[in-house]
Amino acid sequence: MQTPEQQQQQQQHEPDPPLLRLRGIVKRFGGFTANDHIDLDLRAGEAHGLIGENGAGKSTLVKIIYGLLQPDAGEIFLSAERIRLASPREARARGIGMVFQHFSLFENLTVAENIALALPSAETLHGLRPRILALAERYGLSLDPDRPVWSLSAGERQRIEIARCLLQDPRLVILDEPTSVLTPQEATKLFETLDRLKAEGRALLYISHKLDEVRRLCERATILRLGKKVGDCDPRRESPRSLAALMVGAEVADISPSAPHAQGPDLLVVDDLSLASQDIHGVDLSGISLRLRGGEILGIAGIAGNGQSELFAALSGERLGAGAEKIRIAGAPAGARDITQRRLMGAAFIPEERNGHAAAPAFSLAENVALSRHAAAGFARNGALNFARARQTARDIIGAFDVRASGPDAAARTLSGGNLQKFLVGREILGQPKVLVVDQPTWGVDAAAAGAIRQALVDLAGRGAAVLLISQDLDELFDVCDRVCVMHAGSLSPPRDARETTRAEVGLLMTGSVIEAAHAH
Repeated sequence: MQTPEQQQQQQQHEPDPPLLRLRGIVKRFGGFTANDHIDLDLRAGEAHGLIGENGAGKSTLVKIIYGLLQPDAGEIFLSAERIRLASPREARARGIGMVFQHFSLFENLTVAENIALALPSAETLHGLRPRILALAERYGLSLDPDRPVWSLSAGERQRIEIARCLLQDPRLVILDEPTSVLTPQEATKLFETLDRLKAEGRALLYISHKLDEVRRLCERATILRLGKKVGDCDPRRESPRSLAALMVGAEVADISPSAPHAQGPDLLVVDDLSLASQDIHGVDLSGISLRLRGGEILGIAGIAGNGQSELFAALSGERLGAGAEKIRIAGAPAGARDITQRRLMGAAFIPEERNGHAAAPAFSLAENVALSRHAAAGFARNGALNFARARQTARDIIGAFDVRASGPDAAARTLSGGNLQKFLVGREILGQPKVLVVDQPTWGVDAAAAGAIRQALVDLAGRGAAVLLISQDLDELFDVCDRVCVMHAGSLSPPRDARETTRAEVGLLMTGSVIEAAHAH
């Protein structure tokens, strides 16, 4: 038996219990197991990465930690106390905060008003304003409490989400893809804030598909695959490639450049396109001009909300009014033609939003093929859709793009985000378009699926098509594009050779710092 002195010495050498401990967490949705007996420890002052493919179970797990979902089995301990979190309010009361990937802000309210909505009702706007300013100063968040949200950039909006989380003094902060809409400069500022949080002893649980960020911030990472925990690692000792291999269980192939090929004629030309937005908080397009040749990938970078959606709508024919000659496809005027007519001219379009825009969630994959290809040769017979052709095309897409689906009759909503995106990309590419306009093709998609999609775009351009790639992911743009330009406040910068510019220079253009970027170049 130990003496009291020995017991005291042992206690002094034992580490403090983890701030958060998960043991055997299980969550099922019908016959599908999203989390399968997951263990995780997270200590105060630690940044812990949570990584895995789409559908690996990351979002389900953090929703359990934040009280949005209840586990079917397993235990949660907070500072060694076994707890049950019945709601996000209870999680926040216990010191657990979350910064979500998608902002939940009211456009017409001010910064202070949006923050007040998330705090106890006893908090007054008059008393909140100095607290916001003090917090902004402490963490370098640079917030004006009186600014309306609609006037803010994506980076400024994210600061609101972080501020209202920190004003509740959390011990644990969960961050879900926090840099997905940030410029490199804004991401750097975010990491400075996160470093301050770690130094104060707060724990961070960090979800990101950007593995360089996980390596930059986190001391440990837990890898999930198909709902199961497959291991822990120190990401600082891994490369992005080795981390990706841990996530998918196999080596992730590098993107192979297409065989050398001469660029063809101009296949997409936009000439001084100006168009007023139909949305009160939208962005007017101003003097947009570009020329895109066959065999080329032209990238358009930019922070969300700078006119990319308006440009896509104008190019696809979802929004008319630009004038026939403002847009030319394969040499023919297209500005006055609708989306079906532009498809018949050889163009194809993949919008940003998968569900509801690119695909009808309740429809089968075959029906979703028919929706976009109904005017193509062979898809209609005597005025009726040829569903046998649509089902065979869906099978071809599933096989060619390794789409994990039960078959052509599977509803689109039953696919994971990455698999649905691969299907949508395949649907357009297998139509062999002359011009492809694609918006955020790998948004929220894991490393393996993103690599497959990017390779498909490179291969399409290698076959002589012109590809216009709108993306907020600078790594993606520099991986696949021949030239890159930037969309800011409805205007488009002159294109730059992707091999002769840097991410920092493009990032400056994304913030509107044209003079600084030009000087840096």
